Amino acid sequence: MLMRIRSPSIAAVVALLASNLAGCGTVNERLSAGMGDYVPQWAGGLPADAPPRAGTPQYDAYMKERERKRLLPATDREKEEQAQKGATGTTSGTAVR
Repeated sequence: MLMRIRSPSIAAVVALLASNLAGCGTVNERLSAGMGDYVPQWAGGLPADAPPRAGTPQYDAYMKERERKRLLPATDREKEEQAQKGATGTTSGTAVR
């Protein structure tokens, strides 16, 4: 008699736990898409040089600039990168990663 009651109750508990776990996954997926923008970099948020999110006007401008740089000859691209590094005052060798 005890075995008849115990088997369905264990199955019900396992099903309940599985559905709760699946629900947490979808909630976290939706939250993380928007909340990542508000977490400071020191706490694991997006780095300062992260590209903009897809679907925004800033992303479209970023992709156009990236394509423009890709089509430049290598010598012109290197000169432009050096000019940008000189303007910001940082070099990739001193960057902390």
